Amino acid sequence: MPKAKKKSKRNTFDYSKDRKKLKKQFKKREAPRIECPQIRNAWSDKKSVARNLRDMGLAFDPNRALPIKTPTIAAVERTEDTPAPKFVRKPYVLNELVAEASLPEKDTKTLSTDLIEYVQYMVREHSENYKAMARDEKNYYQDTPSQIRRKVDQYKRCHPEEYTTFMESLKGGKAVST
Repeated sequence: MPKAKKKSKRNTFDYSKDRKKLKKQFKKREAPRIECPQIRNAWSDKKSVARNLRDMGLAFDPNRALPIKTPTIAAVERTEDTPAPKFVRKPYVLNELVAEASLPEKDTKTLSTDLIEYVQYMVREHSENYKAMARDEKNYYQDTPSQIRRKVDQYKRCHPEEYTTFMESLKGGKAVST
């Protein structure tokens, strides 16, 4: 029988590998970084994931936390039984998460500068005449009057302060020229 390859070769140290870096990579893969600061601060490395989440009042398995119950005749006849609430050791985590979720979301809608310039040009040249805007030579994409109206309305919605200052500057410029 032939010998297995590499069996006769002596174990040698591999100088091309950085053992310290390999250990760091292994630890990083083993314990990934928790993005949520509330959970990260309350996390205990000595406990399991399920135990940590249970202590914070969070669910490890959503299917167990809120099981889908199939309606049966016996279940309909019985009254609704609510299970006793489990003891939460770290309620501040849950409170912080609820407080963060209840904050109003910042409106981040914006338009491209090209679209803003296009709308400003059209309004400057034609004011509210959308049919004339559709016939304008700068209407490269051949937008219909209703498409142009939607773009103007979108500009009004996304940048209301900028739109009002733009309209005031138009009124001021026309008043000076007359």
